[in-house]
Amino acid sequence: MNFNILSLIIFLPALGAIIIACISNSRTKLIKYIAAAFTLIPLILGLVVFFNFDKSASMAGVMQFQEKASWIPLINSYYHVGLDGISLPLFLLMDFLGFLIVLISWKIDVRPREYFAWLLLLETSILGVFTSLDILLFFIFWEIEVIPMFFLISIWGSGRKEYSALKYVLYTLFGSAMMLAGILCLYFTTGSLSMVDIMQKGIGSYVAVVPAALMFFLLLGGFAVKLPVFPFHTWLPDAHTDAPTAVSVVLAGALLKMGGYGMIRICVSIFPTIARQYAPLLIALAVVNIIYGAAVTLKQTDIKRLIAYSSISHMGFVLLGIFALTQVSMVGATMQMVSHGLITGLLFATAGLIMHNTNERNIAKLGGLARQIPMITVIFTIAGLGAMGVPSTSGFISEFMTFLGSFQSHVLFHGNTTFVRVFTILAILGILMGAAYILWLLQRVFYGPPQDKFNGVHDADKLERVYSAIFIILIFIIGLAPSILTNIIKTGISPIIHLIGG
Repeated sequence: MNFNILSLIIFLPALGAIIIACISNSRTKLIKYIAAAFTLIPLILGLVVFFNFDKSASMAGVMQFQEKASWIPLINSYYHVGLDGISLPLFLLMDFLGFLIVLISWKIDVRPREYFAWLLLLETSILGVFTSLDILLFFIFWEIEVIPMFFLISIWGSGRKEYSALKYVLYTLFGSAMMLAGILCLYFTTGSLSMVDIMQKGIGSYVAVVPAALMFFLLLGGFAVKLPVFPFHTWLPDAHTDAPTAVSVVLAGALLKMGGYGMIRICVSIFPTIARQYAPLLIALAVVNIIYGAAVTLKQTDIKRLIAYSSISHMGFVLLGIFALTQVSMVGATMQMVSHGLITGLLFATAGLIMHNTNERNIAKLGGLARQIPMITVIFTIAGLGAMGVPSTSGFISEFMTFLGSFQSHVLFHGNTTFVRVFTILAILGILMGAAYILWLLQRVFYGPPQDKFNGVHDADKLERVYSAIFIILIFIIGLAPSILTNIIKTGISPIIHLIGG
């Protein structure tokens, strides 16, 4: 392709945001159609990129669809974007979610101009993170995301929305401060901001201004807040609980994945020796994430808060897969990010329908809804089965690969690999607990005697059935034919495994 297709995909939503900002709030339908158009076109172009991706070139460590132009010559910084087998699935996931969150927001009538403008700017920032190959450019896209998230939660959210929005910003800025310190140390050490150049030369070939382990943990801290990793997780339940439905979908679906992606792209790729050295510590934290997140999920009484805590548990699988440092586990971790984006995105979208249609979010006050909203019941049940990792869903194959690869890990602790195998077996408890809270949720919300107060509650309408069906189709396509993604992801993971020495 001879034109700048990545830049077009990245910045089309931002252009749509600018156009929407110039339209009167009274023209609600026009605003929504423009938002839909400026997210649908990037999705179509994203599919073009996906089908033109060269697996053999990626296997050799070559970034594809690269665009590079001098940006700040004084510090040797470039506008440099590109894709490989790791970033492409996450990039396409955000393209997909960007369009669907517009459809999910179709009933938003409060200050629609601002709402959709912020939503589109959020898409641009996340797409930029997944494509940036210059660390400064990566950091700027990373920071832009904070602004629309703050306004979307604080204005269109519910409950303690201002508190939750501010808490999200403070946690993110804390992580970003650590990340910026790590980026500066890396720049003073290498004199470069190019992820590709630093990875190819190896951090060991430079004279470090500070210990490499310190740089590793400064950068990891920023990503750990976003993933999130215990104990930096407490912003997530509040943000999810009080955010509007579409924002919860993109938050769970794509924004958390920025943390996992950063760990693979920067921490493991640039510091492979340090990653191997401290892998046992991070594997232990991953198991804490999985079991703690699942245990706290079992105690929740708010439907959105329950799904939020389940995300903490599922992101523990991502952390486990990354730092088990095998090809299978890292492919599984990347698959888990994509799968979780689809499954939990659908869970939040459907939970939003339940809350909107029943005006109730307390699980104890719901019940018997299967007879009153049968379509929503079917959709939520399928999403729940995916979250449980039932075979034929994307949740199963991603968790299976993560556990299989982790059990085969060669990460050493006191000279043997028993540590990783024991912790991998402990992590399986998270799956059993996950089945428990999903089945408990389904039973409490949808089954039992129907309640008269919910008679006449609206079921999913045509638009809601359409976007739910798209989610479900993708969950089963990935579950039944995972090679569609695994063959691509493997091409991006293989060069990293070579650096690690696997």
